[in-house]
Amino acid sequence: MQAKAVAKTVRIAPRKARLVVDLIRGKEVGEALAILNHTHRAASPIVEKVLKSAVANAEHNYEMDADNLVVSEAYVNEGPTLKRYRPRAMGRASQINKRTSHITVVVSEKKEG
Repeated sequence: MQAKAVAKTVRIAPRKARLVVDLIRGKEVGEALAILNHTHRAASPIVEKVLKSAVANAEHNYEMDADNLVVSEAYVNEGPTLKRYRPRAMGRASQINKRTSHITVVVSEKKEG
């Protein structure tokens, strides 16, 4: 049984969010939360919120035990890019891409054995 949570169109670049998500993949939920609490990156609180949501979904929707959960999947996909323009020399303009992310965390029960 699996439970998942998705945060869509989060205003952080996917490349930066992937660095944080890679830290928790395959870990137990308690350990993953501890890692996220002690990681000093902008994506950490966002990923922590998604992880807590996935755990709540598992408890409420599928009646799983929170102490027995593992982060089975965690990945970041690219969301829509916000395009902004910045004035440059000689009357030109250059494009600034403000990237967004779709963050997905899937938790499942530990395999016995």
